[in-house]
Amino acid sequence: MNQQKQNGNRIAIITMIFLFAMISFVTNLAAPMGVVLKNQFGLGSSAGMLGVFMNFFAYLFFGIPSGNLLNKKGYKFTALTAVAIGFVGIGIQYLSGLAGSLEGQIFSLPVSFFIYLLGAFVAGISVCMLNTVVNPMLNSLGGGGKKGNQLLQIGGSFNSLAATITPMFVGVLIGEAAKAHIADVFPVMYIAMGVFAVVFIILNLVKIPEPGLEEQKNAPKLESKSKHSPWSFRHFVLGAIGIFIYVGIEVGIPGTLNFFLADPNGGAGLDPATAAATAGFVAGTYWFLMMIGRFFGGSIGHKVSGKTMLSVASGVGILFILIAMFSSLSSKISMPVFTGSGFEMTSVPISALFLVLCGLCTSIMWGGIFNLAVEGLGKYVAKAAGIFMMMVVGGGVLPLLQNGIVDWTGKNYMISYIVPLLGLVYLLYYALIGSKNVNKDIPVE
Repeated sequence: MNQQKQNGNRIAIITMIFLFAMISFVTNLAAPMGVVLKNQFGLGSSAGMLGVFMNFFAYLFFGIPSGNLLNKKGYKFTALTAVAIGFVGIGIQYLSGLAGSLEGQIFSLPVSFFIYLLGAFVAGISVCMLNTVVNPMLNSLGGGGKKGNQLLQIGGSFNSLAATITPMFVGVLIGEAAKAHIADVFPVMYIAMGVFAVVFIILNLVKIPEPGLEEQKNAPKLESKSKHSPWSFRHFVLGAIGIFIYVGIEVGIPGTLNFFLADPNGGAGLDPATAAATAGFVAGTYWFLMMIGRFFGGSIGHKVSGKTMLSVASGVGILFILIAMFSSLSSKISMPVFTGSGFEMTSVPISALFLVLCGLCTSIMWGGIFNLAVEGLGKYVAKAAGIFMMMVVGGGVLPLLQNGIVDWTGKNYMISYIVPLLGLVYLLYYALIGSKNVNKDIPVE
């Protein structure tokens, strides 16, 4: 019996890690697509980030409902629903590329632009639900604590692998950024819809353990009478804010860097014919370093606390961004850029190198913050996961704010990095002080 349970747990872990990759594949399609939106529709940097914003905006509305669905229906049902919605979301984005013959104007923008934003929002619902399933499931399968943190870091490594490939692929398909159209990225959408279809079939065939679901169904309905909730814990509230800020940092650093390098007017001054591809590969290298960092974090996660990892990562990230912001854009460096099959030397502003290195710092932050914030929550963990998903909306809000600064300053991309810089300062505070559980008197059984 124990052997069967162990085998079931292994299959569940592998399945959840695979879904971690799917989350990243869909999410990281939005940022490089911003280059397409900017050029096809003649938009500024902040408007080009609207696809990213819509993708994360879905978390605000579906974070808590996803947690409630997980409570009532379990992991497998929630995951299957999420995968089906993801297929529809990518399908709508695909239709936006076919809308050229039906163009019509809404607020001086073509119909296809708004169809794309709708698809990004629907896809965001999918990844929100998948995140709600994957994080508590991996933490639970690891038994919480350091082992749970280790599984979250390993899952994050595969998340970063998908994130590495996506902007590279899109960058190559775009070609010359000034001539880019949504239809150029159809091959990526075909792959995404195909993967969703295959995952749906596999999930139907795989047995997913449902920790505590039967007990909860048979338990007395006393939850509504409880005067406490995850919001009763100070360290959780500060952690939820930390997740809002962290996701904004994680998305804003490479997303704005992609815009900076691909911009033929006022950007990094790269060759317009190859700037989009170079930008995609550089942004992909950021995610590649996140993958390396997560593998490293996973290997030491059972020995080093999330508090220590988050403290070091935040401090080093602050240093990297300060160097990037105050480096001269005329100072170039030959940087090894991951191209999918290996590394090639590419000349970019030295600022780009330090922003890419931030990937090593952000790599372990999600698992570290989640682990610290839910420690000691007991029966409130499932609801806490739903709230966490709601706060992921920061991945849309902060990059939009950052690129609003780019437009406001006349394409001064580097000054916009004040947004992730201040965010890292907050995360350092949370790791050192805010993560302490000062509400241990609250019953959690």
